Amino acid sequence: MASPLLSVEEALARILADAAPLGTERIAIDAAHDRILAEPLAARLTQPPFDASAMDGYAVRAADVAQLPAKLTVIGESAAGHPFFGRVGQGEAVRIFTGAPVPEGADGIVIQEHTTREGAQVLVQGDDVQTDHIRPRGGDFREGLRLLDAGRRLGPRELSLAAAMGHGEVVVYRRPKVAILSTGDELVRPGETPGTGQIVASNHLGVGAMVRGFGAEVIQLGIARDTAESLNAHVARAKDADILVTIGGASVGDHDLVAPVLSKQGMELAFWKIAMRPGKPLMSGRLGNLRVIGLPGNPVSALVCARVFLVPLVEHLAGRSEASEATRLAEAAVAIEANGPRQHYMRATLARDGDGLPRVTPVRSQDSSLLSPLAIADCLIVRSPKSPAVVPGETVRVLPLDF
Repeated sequence: MASPLLSVEEALARILADAAPLGTERIAIDAAHDRILAEPLAARLTQPPFDASAMDGYAVRAADVAQLPAKLTVIGESAAGHPFFGRVGQGEAVRIFTGAPVPEGADGIVIQEHTTREGAQVLVQGDDVQTDHIRPRGGDFREGLRLLDAGRRLGPRELSLAAAMGHGEVVVYRRPKVAILSTGDELVRPGETPGTGQIVASNHLGVGAMVRGFGAEVIQLGIARDTAESLNAHVARAKDADILVTIGGASVGDHDLVAPVLSKQGMELAFWKIAMRPGKPLMSGRLGNLRVIGLPGNPVSALVCARVFLVPLVEHLAGRSEASEATRLAEAAVAIEANGPRQHYMRATLARDGDGLPRVTPVRSQDSSLLSPLAIADCLIVRSPKSPAVVPGETVRVLPLDF
């Protein structure tokens, strides 16, 4: 009697059981986009470092413009990068521009719309003249304040903040190196003309782009033919990788050589079949320090399995404290038949009608060899094993296609 297939949850738990962030490296901040902080960042500077004008106008003593109109003597100018080093006394003003330091003695800014320049003097007049247009020193943050924690992804906002805090370099987790190997005598490279019985290899491009988007460094190993010699030669080039991803050849046919070849090299096989559709022939193992994920050869199966299993592994190794988006709820737009014994990831499209849950519709075909339906889908309906039929309007779980 055949052993029961491993559930998706158990398979993922085994893959992630000992997955931890890799080593760290210090890099220039202008090379740190989309990297993950390995150490918290505290401000090295106070921002702004001085009281700064929030408007173009004149720096004054508020008491001097309490009664209007008021005429003041202009004694200088303060611009960004060119401060005024004197002191504003009674009856005096300094021409000032946005972002410039507020000179000593001044405690207010009159915007230029309420002033008229008359040679060396300025006339302040108008109704409801305000002078509180000053950005105080430390109004954004002060030196020593921790603003970015370890595990934070460095996006555009975080990079701008880190730079303003005075950091020219940051310590980040190393990117996981993912080596991707396509297998099969039937494959030719993209752009080549397939011969009789051949097809174009495409899965490696989709899988590579996917994991690169989640923080991996990708090593494309090319196409290994269906011989032990070819597989061994290609796998040898993955010696510096953290994860070896094979595509195809992970099933039990006479030409499926990946598991036997890797086992002879010393791979410890964790599992090679799961209760999932598409993607039953998924393989996982360890070859020394190299983690091995064997994806099915069918295009949709390869991409869906990569999203469900490979992406979380990459995220764990990359130190991402916030995992990629999990399933969300949607409303079935049409009836969906009862599910079989394997967890089914159905390609589907989402549409919004008003403020309620989005409505989800399965695409025309769920064949795991067809890429065009996947290209128009924007989510996967996640159907648990043996779940009952769904009627229109019923709530279902969906996994957004974020690749």
